[in-house]
Amino acid sequence: MNERCFEDLVISLLPGLRLTERIVLLQVFDSVDKLFVQSKRDIELILNRELQYFWDITEIIEKAGRIDTICKMKSIKWVSWTDDEYPPLLRECYDPPAVIFYRGILPNPEKSLLGMVGTRKPSPQAAEQAYKIAGNLSRLGVSVVSGLALGIDAMAHRGNLVSGSPAYAVLGSGIDEIYPASNKPLAKRILDSGGAIISEYPPGFPPAKWTFPARNRIIAALSRSVLIVEAPHKSGALITASFALEQGKDLWVASAGVEEGSYDRLGTIKLANDGAEVIHSACDVLEKWNVDASCEHSHEGLTSTGELISSMADFLKIDI
Repeated sequence: MNERCFEDLVISLLPGLRLTERIVLLQVFDSVDKLFVQSKRDIELILNRELQYFWDITEIIEKAGRIDTICKMKSIKWVSWTDDEYPPLLRECYDPPAVIFYRGILPNPEKSLLGMVGTRKPSPQAAEQAYKIAGNLSRLGVSVVSGLALGIDAMAHRGNLVSGSPAYAVLGSGIDEIYPASNKPLAKRILDSGGAIISEYPPGFPPAKWTFPARNRIIAALSRSVLIVEAPHKSGALITASFALEQGKDLWVASAGVEEGSYDRLGTIKLANDGAEVIHSACDVLEKWNVDASCEHSHEGLTSTGELISSMADFLKIDI
């Protein structure tokens, strides 16, 4: 690890700063020594505002050292905003994290990702459609990025894994704090696929209510387009939708998410009524991207019955 990388890690840990202010400091300072000698007033002049309190830089440097050691022990890698390996689409969003931690291999910036999210308690129809769309995209070489949550996220990841395409998950906790714990096997499969588990939070950071909405901006940023499969009127998936629109991404809803029925789909129905296009299949996605692909069974789907039954059984928690 070079001095510049460590400097960026230190800045990412400074308390009391906005995300955009950390990026400003990354641009101003290129060594720990230069940051070390700054006074509170120096930093305030750079940020153009008063700070409520100031940090003990020695303490922050020690904390960064401990995190670096833990990352090495747990095979966790990290990359900063100033590094060439930092995902380009993430760098372009309004408030990118100064540092991201990850296991696996970061997405190829030359390949488009579909963000796919939805409710943690989906209808069987929506769960099936999420699985099929992700599975068929995987067969056609397109990877999905989601949040490793229960419900739609998990079904999207499982579908994406059926054909060996790398899958990607963004966490609302540290890389070593998989939540929910029941998705640890799924996280391992994602890593085995050649994909990655990504987080802006250092190892040991527990999940919290506010971390999940925050991670949704990263899902949107990494994606070329975002598909909300099914969402009730109060759903974290709608936060992802808002980030997608703010970032200028295509926002779509799945057809299962706008059907009439006993499930609360008011969130996706409203998105559709507000102008979000309705997606029925993986081939719809590729057509929107102007990608030429063979889609003879666009609405039936290409996933095998056995794969789908196995994944739906896991979703429904039944024995087969």
